[in-house]
Amino acid sequence: MTLTVEVPSATAAPPDYRPLQRDFETSGHTSRRGVERSNGRFVAWTEYAVALRPRRAGTLVVPALAVAGSRTAPLTLRVDAGAAPAPVQAGAPIFIESGADDATPHVQQTVAWVVRLYSATPILSGQLDQPAPEGAALQRVGEDAMYTRDIGGRRYQVFERRYLLVPERSGTLAVPPARFQGRTAPGLFDDLFGRAGDAVSAQARPQRLQVQPLPADAPQPWLPLHALHLRHRTLPQQARVGEAATVVVEMSADGAGAAQLPELRLEAPAGAQVFPDPPQVTERLVDGRPQAVVSRRFAIVPGREGVLTVPGPRVPWWDVRADRTRVAALPALTLQVRGASRPAAAAGPVLSSSEPAPARPSHAPARGWILATLAFVALWLATLVWALQRRAAHAPREPARTDGAAPAPRATVSDLRRALDVGDFGDIEAALRALAPRAADDTDALIAQLADPAQRQAVDLLRRVRWAGEDALLARQQLRAAFAHGPRWSTPATAPPPLLPPLYPPG
Repeated sequence: MTLTVEVPSATAAPPDYRPLQRDFETSGHTSRRGVERSNGRFVAWTEYAVALRPRRAGTLVVPALAVAGSRTAPLTLRVDAGAAPAPVQAGAPIFIESGADDATPHVQQTVAWVVRLYSATPILSGQLDQPAPEGAALQRVGEDAMYTRDIGGRRYQVFERRYLLVPERSGTLAVPPARFQGRTAPGLFDDLFGRAGDAVSAQARPQRLQVQPLPADAPQPWLPLHALHLRHRTLPQQARVGEAATVVVEMSADGAGAAQLPELRLEAPAGAQVFPDPPQVTERLVDGRPQAVVSRRFAIVPGREGVLTVPGPRVPWWDVRADRTRVAALPALTLQVRGASRPAAAAGPVLSSSEPAPARPSHAPARGWILATLAFVALWLATLVWALQRRAAHAPREPARTDGAAPAPRATVSDLRRALDVGDFGDIEAALRALAPRAADDTDALIAQLADPAQRQAVDLLRRVRWAGEDALLARQQLRAAFAHGPRWSTPATAPPPLLPPLYPPG
């Protein structure tokens, strides 16, 4: 069995598994991490898993484990008294046991194949081989395990190696026997007489599997598994027109790798678009059988107000234990879509007070002198400006500086693409303004700098969506198509040469 512990943190240390050692043997420690968006916030999580093998039968308790400053809840298990049978060749000093977890698999079903080498004497060196059968693919997985086992009052050292076996055609599949050749460790008398130990060899018994053909009612695509589960990791309840609502769906499969699983998809309903992120995949081995977890994030962008129903995913698969078709499915997602958010209206002009200003005392004689002084200063400043302009007209012009670096843009094309995918229309316009080569104080100034007519039309439609409530879905489609390769900016026009020569030529 596998024990799974999920922690809402990306930096939490693994759980303390020591309390499990009393009643269980532990192996196969794995972990995976991820980040999800829930209710507008990003949440990090870590999942730890460990394989448990009960040491005895009866009622066992999985104790509370300490992790991330808290403790898990204890679990109660009922373990049946089904002791593992002794190998057929038990009693020999060295022998090999091999077998599959399913003796009657279907075509293209992943079968866990295990090879165990038992040795009652220490082994110094050797080679363990499992030839591939004809008509099936064989792949070695995981790392070799070593443990001890008492059989018939004799203690054996066990070397365990695991494979994945995938039959390619129906009928009898003959698996060649595994072979071992090696040398035992020298004993006391071997050291005294300079001997290097004894050469030993062993061979497993041949095995045959009866591979079943595809059932007549097999689902397509063919997916034979031991178990398959779907679940929502994040689930929004409402959304806005033109803004992305995030959904994360997780698929867990027992008996196949991620490459064998179908693509996890959400169908786009009428009036909305669905944009999937690349899937996040985690694979592991539990008792020699592959298990895969695929998590995928979807951005749902509604195009109109009202109730939006997104069909849930459905994955048909074949239950190899019950020998029947099953369907893993999630219920439809219902969202209440509100209207697009409008930007706050600009503050109006500040009106002056209607109360008359208090009268100021009149100082007629002083005002005359003040006016005369101001007139003299203005005349002097005008003379100074005229002289400076005349000097600048006769001075040689310096070439424009080209060694200075251009200021760094306030946004990148990647920011624009991200806004086109999951941002609202305000984010899209803000990204375009930040990319503009010259300051764009409003939408008209932004449109004037675009050279592509399709891009100008798309931005104009964006403005009508924000202020006139037009079709948001159509606007987002046009914006994505127009700016698929980034914005095209017009170059500023240079001033034409003067028609008449200067009145005062230089020189």
